[in-house]
This record gives sequence, structure tokens and C-alpha cells, in this order.
Amino acid sequence: MTFTSDSASTRFSNAVNYSIQAVDAVTSTITVFQNLSVDDQLAVLWYAYTEMGRSITPAATGAARLQLAEGLLNQIKQISHAEQLNFMRDLVAKKNTALTRSYGILSNNTKLAFWYELSELMVKGFVVPVPSDYKLSRDGGQVLEAIKELDFGQQITVLRKVVTEMGVDPLAD
Repeated sequence: MTFTSDSASTRFSNAVNYSIQAVDAVTSTITVFQNLSVDDQLAVLWYAYTEMGRSITPAATGAARLQLAEGLLNQIKQISHAEQLNFMRDLVAKKNTALTRSYGILSNNTKLAFWYELSELMVKGFVVPVPSDYKLSRDGGQVLEAIKELDFGQQITVLRKVVTEMGVDPLAD
């Protein structure tokens, strides 16, 4: 095989185009997710963690210091289902409460692991699950499908970005 600058240029161009498309897919998925209603954002997280959670687990819990979130998770288990739902809605809406500030000080990886553990608690009935009759909006369904189509690294990037921006950082100006 003869190597020419044209063939190298074509390969480099294809690699750059793929990289740009991957970044665009992640960015657009995050943007559409953030424009969903609060309840649809929670439902997409629920479905993402329950449907894809088995592949997310090692990356989320292995990289995080989940023991830092255990106190918050225990507090959540102690409150009523209505209060649990309000807490999750407050996280998405960035309302300033004691619980959302506790979440806000967690590291990015711990926040990712927190949502995984929260979904596990929902499955076990300790935390209020998404109602069985909840109908995800068309846009919510599209976001969930877009997440499923991303590769593993992109999925983690999307989930990390959306959960990192939730809550209130009490140390921020």
C-alpha cells in the first residue's frame, strides 16, 4: 500500500468528523434533556439507570466515594414518598434546601453513583418509584433513545453532566 498525504488527510478528516459528530450527539442530548419538564427528566434518569444501569454500575460506583453520599441516601429513605419526590424535583429545579445543598457538595462521580443507588432504592421500594402509569413525553422518549444509541463513554458523559448540574452548591458564590 502506498501512503500519500491525500490518504492520510482523508483518514484524519474522517476521524475529526467522527469526533465532532460524537461531541455533537452528547451536547445535543444534554441540551434536549435539560429542556424536558422536571418530571420527564426524573423519568429519563429512572429509565436510563434501570434499563442501562448494569453497564453504568462499575463506572459509577468504582470511581466514586459513595460513603460520602450514604448519609444523604439514609435521610432520603427516612422521609415519606411524597417528600422523596419533592426532593428529587427540587434537585432538578435547583431549589435551595438543606437536602439539595447536601447533594451539591458531592463530587461529580459521587453524584453519578448517588443516582444509581437512588434507582436501586426505588426498585427495592425504599424510595418512591416512577408511577407505573407514568407516560414519558415524546421528547423524553427521544432523549432516552438518544442516550441508548450513544456508546458507553458518551452515556456516562451525558449522565454525569446532567446529574452534576442538579442541586445547589453551598460553596458557590
